[in-house]
Amino acid sequence: MTHRRITILGATGSVGSSTLDLISGHEDRFSIDTLTAYRNVAELARLARRYRARHAVIGQASLKSELEAALAGSGISVAAGPEALCEAAMYPVDVVMAAIVGVAGLAPTLAAVRSQPVVALANKETLVCAGAFFMSEVARNGTLLVPVDSEHSALLQALGGPAFMLNPDFSTVEELVITGSGGPFRTMKAGDLQRVTPQQAVAHPVWSMGAKISVDSATLMNKTLEIIEAKHLFSIDEKCLNILIHPQSIVHGLVRFKDGSVVAQMAQPDMRVPISVALAWPDRIATPAAALDLAKLASLTFEAPDEDRFPALRLARELLSAPGGGAAIANAANEFAVDAFLNGRIAFTDIVRICEETLLKADGFSRPAPASLEEALSLDDEARGIASELANASRPEIHSLGRANTA
Repeated sequence: MTHRRITILGATGSVGSSTLDLISGHEDRFSIDTLTAYRNVAELARLARRYRARHAVIGQASLKSELEAALAGSGISVAAGPEALCEAAMYPVDVVMAAIVGVAGLAPTLAAVRSQPVVALANKETLVCAGAFFMSEVARNGTLLVPVDSEHSALLQALGGPAFMLNPDFSTVEELVITGSGGPFRTMKAGDLQRVTPQQAVAHPVWSMGAKISVDSATLMNKTLEIIEAKHLFSIDEKCLNILIHPQSIVHGLVRFKDGSVVAQMAQPDMRVPISVALAWPDRIATPAAALDLAKLASLTFEAPDEDRFPALRLARELLSAPGGGAAIANAANEFAVDAFLNGRIAFTDIVRICEETLLKADGFSRPAPASLEEALSLDDEARGIASELANASRPEIHSLGRANTA
């Protein structure tokens, strides 16, 4: 494998950290060109020095002087602000890891797709909010887009690897199945869910993730986002996409073929595995992930998703059959609602309720898919405004409950 230069957009987040950890064991194969973060100056500066980056970029413009001071004498170039993040995504490298969480990652990821040969996509919101437009840009620029989410990486590996993205053929495929652990409240009674605290919601039983992604896993909104992502990523009919609950998180995705056979990708729940696939393809490289011992596991279990207790799953199917604008609206409402929950403003069960009510108020199920980045961001702004009004109008006892839960 030839030596590869890497840019990591979102280096201080969970995926960025896992990427750097993997690279630290293969510094003969990979080198860091550019690292970015939004506001964590100290950690960005530490990582830039440790991995001898050429460029360090902070998303919050007001922090430029602080970053310059932290990197004084290092020879590492410094830039700051949203435009600088997009410029960083275009510095010529071999692979860009797009790991900025949320809608903030849309513009930098799009810039990477328009200028880089390979983009490793860990920002699912890009495809959720502007999937059709984004994939048209991927095709127009001849970019190899490799998913990093464990579920989509699993599907891609079961389909034959990243080369499949260059020449997709679903003529023999019957179904793509995304698995999910079910989150920390898989067996909790429906009536107990509104008393869930932020501390409980971020304590995922299997994966180690950031707070926002952990809450998405607890509501199962992550499965809603992932199945929409899969629709755009693989350009497959929504009727061929399904979700299966798998508490052990060993099987990450399955492909059912028309001959009746099923191919599944299995690994320990460790993000360094799908990251290695994206960075090293077509090679396979060693990772620090624990070896999979099936005899020790003894059994793997699967169950149908419960749409009554977790309405986000029902929402996924409704959004898949809608024109496309609703996905951007739901994503924005969810980002706002998760933040409100983590800050004690609403109850856990209000998160999906606010998403659904935002969609209804914005006529989201009939809104066309955004045809540009600007349209996607406009839908995002509109949805956040509605979600804010809904959160503020929540029942007084809900606000009281949320504050008590975070005490």
